[in-house]
Amino acid sequence: MKTISVVVPVYYNEGSLEPLLNELLEVEARLQERNMRLELIFVDDGSGDRSFDELMKIKRRRAATKIIKLTRNFGAIHATKTGFRFVTGDCFMNLAADLQDPPDLILEVIEKWQQGSKFVLAVRSHRTDSLSTKLFARIYYVLLRLFVVKDYPPGGFDLALMDKALLPYLNNSSKNINTPLFAYWLGFKPDVITYARRERAYGKSRWSFWKRLKLFIDALLGFSIVPIRMISLIGLIVSMLSFAYGALILMNTLIGRGAVPGFATIVALTSFLLGLVIVMLGVIGEYLWRIFDETNKRPEAVIDEVY
Repeated sequence: MKTISVVVPVYYNEGSLEPLLNELLEVEARLQERNMRLELIFVDDGSGDRSFDELMKIKRRRAATKIIKLTRNFGAIHATKTGFRFVTGDCFMNLAADLQDPPDLILEVIEKWQQGSKFVLAVRSHRTDSLSTKLFARIYYVLLRLFVVKDYPPGGFDLALMDKALLPYLNNSSKNINTPLFAYWLGFKPDVITYARRERAYGKSRWSFWKRLKLFIDALLGFSIVPIRMISLIGLIVSMLSFAYGALILMNTLIGRGAVPGFATIVALTSFLLGLVIVMLGVIGEYLWRIFDETNKRPEAVIDEVY
């Protein structure tokens, strides 16, 4: 009997965990009809509410469930990757604990996997987010397709089933990684299904603007050399313009056609060039920080207990 492993990162989800389990139990019964076993792995990412208590109730109801408690909040991606370390199934996926992604999607993606696909994406048919969220998502995916992976889904994806062949790559990936992008970058040909995402019925989203921004920076700097090459290109262009401007001033001075521009021009140019230098140093610093972070032996997440 084949097994599908489902990793669920949990962060302030006390209200949705019981109904989530109820739906997962229904999915498990239908999987058994297809001769499939369900492995459930919940990762408590330092929740400050009663999420852990609810997880222990789940453990009592379904003894085979794995509960991993982290010492503090490390972020959804690190919590998910921690859960991946405990995967023993033939295929695996992560599922949001807020019930916005319907658990019965598992049945649809598993059907594709049984037909031979190693990578199955579930893509939203439409977005019901706020205007600012839609705008950020639009810019994010346009830049991803432009600078990182040209054939990345235009609207991204929220859920993916992966064959166990992808697991070693994910477990050995770098600390500051965009997991969905990395899985797609591996090159396994994806099958795609669409679905309508549910409205949020439990709690509130903890996916802040700064977390989105960090994900974008990790995606761009972790997979693309474009920022460094843009720095080189800007430096080349500024140097050429500066040389041309200097040559123009010299020629005008030699032929007596004009005075050398004064203090205001110098201040404007100096301020502009210093601003460019600071931005460039910041980009280089981001790359250097990632190199340091990979080599300093700091763990991605710390496990408190495994139940």
